[in-house]
Amino acid sequence: MGFEKNLILNNVLVAPLDWGLGHATRCIPIIKKLTEAGCTVIIAASGKTLALLSAEFPTLATVELFGYNIRYTAQKRLLPLKILWQSPNILLTIQKEQRWLKKLMRERAIDLVISDNRFGLHTNKIPCIFITHQLLIKAPFSWLERIIQLINYHFINKFSSCWVPDFKAGNTIASALSHPKHLPKVPVTYLGPLSRFAPVEKVPQKYDWLVVLSGPEPQRTILENKILLVAQHLTGAMLLVRGKPGNTNTLVAPANCTVLNHLSTSNMQQAFAESNIVVSRCGYTTVMEVLAQHKKAILIPTPGQTEQEYLAKHLFAQHWCYCCQQDDDLLFHFGQAHAFDYRLPVLSGSSLHTVIDELLF
Repeated sequence: MGFEKNLILNNVLVAPLDWGLGHATRCIPIIKKLTEAGCTVIIAASGKTLALLSAEFPTLATVELFGYNIRYTAQKRLLPLKILWQSPNILLTIQKEQRWLKKLMRERAIDLVISDNRFGLHTNKIPCIFITHQLLIKAPFSWLERIIQLINYHFINKFSSCWVPDFKAGNTIASALSHPKHLPKVPVTYLGPLSRFAPVEKVPQKYDWLVVLSGPEPQRTILENKILLVAQHLTGAMLLVRGKPGNTNTLVAPANCTVLNHLSTSNMQQAFAESNIVVSRCGYTTVMEVLAQHKKAILIPTPGQTEQEYLAKHLFAQHWCYCCQQDDDLLFHFGQAHAFDYRLPVLSGSSLHTVIDELLF
């Protein structure tokens, strides 16, 4: 489904998925560019996602959009069954998104929809762009991958076009995830990596470790507790950012560990600059930010999440990041990361500005 050039695209709805905070944070540079271009941006989200983006853009209009509310399991082997059990609810949520968008369009003059992995936010009345780095969704069996890809493309092909936050060729970040053998039928544009951070000069190191947490429960808390156990055996300073925007709860931590519920983009960028090694999930947005800032990192994939496990193997093989499993001896791997032969890539920038300029003007 294409759309004509030279359409007036003043009012833009931006709606990130609530499956972790990465979908929201990688929308930040998109929202910034749209507002710089004179667009009126409306943010659609709920919960932590809405809290994060409202804090980043306090003057922008927001609308409440229900989340998918995905839950994980504490046991890795049960995660596929847990996701399968939730699939009827996911499909119902996609249908609800369709009805929600139709209602919103009757109430507001929306000219363009940018949906980060929300499958139901499309209409043939205006341009609708789908953002994903997973054109191929990894599965334990190749036959299952093919079935999932057919379902994935069934929804993507309902949009006007698809934006992929990765390079079109060369040193691709997501590898096979973003570069499958067959692309969707709609136009696919590779943006290059999306990062909310700007390049910064080197500053004195304040923290040996910056731990950035996110993702569905209970796995977020499981990793948090493991990290706190490790922290008490470390001599270096640690900053732990819990990924809980809007939360005011405090957390008991070792004396060498500073705990914050959330950091704004500018403060998170400063924390990146002041830290020696970043510790986080192997979420794709985190990977883009780590590489963009040229930082050493320990990435710990969420157990059973095939995308993160694939990315971890890919990045570790290239020596771009050090990776280990959540059930490993994390204290041992913290020590190994210091001696790891990092070969941090020098990546070219994003083409986001050019793509948006071509879309709007």
